[in-house]
Amino acid sequence: MEDKRRVAVIILNWNGKKFLEQFLPAVCEFSKGIAEVYVADNASTDDSVSFLKANFQDVKIIINPKNGGFAYGYNTSLAKIDAEYYILLNSDVEVTKNWIGPIISLLDGDKIIGAVQPKIKSFSNPGYFEYAGAAGGFIDVYGYPFCRGRIFDTIEKDENQYNDVKEIFWATGACLFIRAELYHLLGGFDEDLFSHQEEIDLCWRMKLLGHKVMYCPSSEVMHYGGGMLPKSNPFKTYLNFRNNLIILCKNHPSGNLLWKIIVRVVLDGIASFRYLLMGNRKDASAIIKGHFHFYRSLPKTLKKRKALKSRNLKPATCIYKRSIVKKYFIQHKTYFSQLNSSDFS
Repeated sequence: MEDKRRVAVIILNWNGKKFLEQFLPAVCEFSKGIAEVYVADNASTDDSVSFLKANFQDVKIIINPKNGGFAYGYNTSLAKIDAEYYILLNSDVEVTKNWIGPIISLLDGDKIIGAVQPKIKSFSNPGYFEYAGAAGGFIDVYGYPFCRGRIFDTIEKDENQYNDVKEIFWATGACLFIRAELYHLLGGFDEDLFSHQEEIDLCWRMKLLGHKVMYCPSSEVMHYGGGMLPKSNPFKTYLNFRNNLIILCKNHPSGNLLWKIIVRVVLDGIASFRYLLMGNRKDASAIIKGHFHFYRSLPKTLKKRKALKSRNLKPATCIYKRSIVKKYFIQHKTYFSQLNSSDFS
């Protein structure tokens, strides 16, 4: 294990040489003297590792034995890094000059804060927020995720409307600052999720232990987006719907969970039918496959739920107590600012 560092930046890479070439120089420049930079390689088949060794001698390289996805890659790599704070950073993120300092100050100032994300803007359209994280993540009463600055496919222009430090429900895995000790206490990411929404699961478990997740707008990064899986990829659709159901079943408090799962079957069925009407059979099929995988994995998920419930849990905060599907598609509330703040726990 490495000697303990205060801050470690860890970039998970799989066949991402083009992103390392484009974005790693700024990471190194704006992390110098503040954080140690690591690239954790998930058994890439391109020349990522040889490129790193030839061009970035100051970057530490961790080579994982297989591509087990986002969750496995980080769990395996972070077990080898001893630091106070981890910064989990996508390879397709461009950082800015003051991206680390404000968030570390926020973490230092409140030990209850477990994780923080910066403002996430679009690399290709810098005036707008970026899909994966925007100005902080939330979920609705049925477990559907959305963000300040992005609800479903509506992405807002950044007009400084979300420039307040705010508690959120989940922080994006594209640029996630987290206390290392808490990460390991929680057991890291759930590797059964493979990729997509595992950060939501981690943040939910963090909140159930009484920790806060925050958004810090004075730190800003640009996300290319879709670097590993394009937004329209059916496998991504499958993972998102499957994982979201697993997360809901695993972390939701007792009571009306069964009813919510039933509602989700109906709503996800409508989403699948909508894809069919759009001529997108592969995504429609992916939603159905995601549901069947969820049903098959129920015994394992319920076992995890039981283990989690054995802890002294707190009520999770920052949950939207209404249906974001209804608000968006029926009532046409497409901006976060149109939602009533009193409807959040």
